[in-house]
Amino acid sequence: EEVITTMIVTLTDAMGNVVTMQTQDLDGDGPNEPVVSGGTLSAGTTYTGSIVWLNEMEDPAEDITEEILEEDDEHQVFFSATGVVMDFTYSDFDSNNNPLGTQFELTTTDAGSGTVTITLIHEPTKPNDGTVDTAGGSIDIQTSFPVTVE
Repeated sequence: EEVITTMIVTLTDAMGNVVTMQTQDLDGDGPNEPVVSGGTLSAGTTYTGSIVWLNEMEDPAEDITEEILEEDDEHQVFFSATGVVMDFTYSDFDSNNNPLGTQFELTTTDAGSGTVTITLIHEPTKPNDGTVDTAGGSIDIQTSFPVTVE
């Protein structure tokens, strides 16, 4: 499994507005909790999303995204929302044409607030039903980002 201290999620709407959500845990498994920042999204809007993973315990920071893309058949990103209704669509696929999830679309519906949970699984069963519960494998990183849809 990769050491991942930081996950940066970038969401861009059709007008070019950018929302960035991030989790950062610079002490890894140390005593400090990760610092998580969510975002405010617009209702009824589709966002183009991308994710970058870093190991900032290295100097300079190691871009783990490159390794995930190289080992795409051994990884998958899973998306879910709680308290808000959102649709997630995969935009990239592994070498066997199974969903990968480093690139995706997120479409909001009505206003509300809740969380978006993004989970990177190492060695999931592929193909799968798109849920963490049945994916198998092990979790590389999982974060629930607070979101508001207005």
